[in-house]
Amino acid sequence: MTPDPARQRAAHQPGAGRSWLRTTWSDLRRQAWAFWFLAPAAIAYTVFLVWPLAQTVQYSFYDWNGITPATPVGLENYVAAVTEPEIRSALFRSLVFVGFYAVLPTALGLLIAGVFARIKVRGMTLFRAMIFVPQILSTVVVAVAWRWIYAEDGPLNALLELVGLGSLTRAWLGDFTTALPAVGLIGTWIMFGLCMVMFVAGVQKIPTDLFEAARLDGAGAVREFFAVTLPALRGEILIAMIFTTTVALRNFDIVWNTTAGGPGDSTKVPSVFIYQAAFQSREVGSAAAIGVLLTLLILVVVGIIGLLLRDRGDS
Repeated sequence: MTPDPARQRAAHQPGAGRSWLRTTWSDLRRQAWAFWFLAPAAIAYTVFLVWPLAQTVQYSFYDWNGITPATPVGLENYVAAVTEPEIRSALFRSLVFVGFYAVLPTALGLLIAGVFARIKVRGMTLFRAMIFVPQILSTVVVAVAWRWIYAEDGPLNALLELVGLGSLTRAWLGDFTTALPAVGLIGTWIMFGLCMVMFVAGVQKIPTDLFEAARLDGAGAVREFFAVTLPALRGEILIAMIFTTTVALRNFDIVWNTTAGGPGDSTKVPSVFIYQAAFQSREVGSAAAIGVLLTLLILVVVGIIGLLLRDRGDS
């Protein structure tokens, strides 16, 4: 490439080097200010997330009760966690919760979004606000309310008695068969509003020309949904599935405040094992190992979801 004579002359002019240094120094100062603004968030992130996570990984290689000196045990805590049948059963229950917390709310949200794409509903803002209320309520409040609903003398059994289905009444959270799905349905109720609001907002950004073209081609409601609505909501579905799946796998507060893992171990999930091992049995090392494995499971499941739902145009 032929050197630019004008640029060479400018570079050899008096003061050209000092001008370049001033420009570079000015850029560095601006970048330094940006780092200063980011520093509080970075410090908080390190103190409250990165450091505790590193400590958890460290504790997972020790036998420690939280008070006396810790004893190194290598991978013993991980081997015990992987080979423990109760923990494997708890992981399976977490995957069941994925169906209630992620798959079912996403399907219901897509159904509502598909309906609203074809039908204009008055009072939509109020409807969305009401459906979204479970997201802003404390999970402890939600758990206590649903524990009352599921009680033997609660509204659910009273309704079944009223419609002539008294034979179905039971202590829903105290029955080995119904406790797990009963808790799972609470998660569906909490997550449905979030998914629905995201998908309805996503539908509103779809150009109306696409719907009109599909209808001119003779597409019915189902074909229009799969040809236009569903592909356009791929990004919203990905975000909703990642968020709800993460909540399902680390679920603790709803389970603990409704059944505490019972009856028996029928609703016990890994987070309950972590709590009991760390704060009741004082087995901090075992609790840390289960926590690390649960984190890895969440990362693997979320990664699989990302691969399945990624935009094919980006691959």
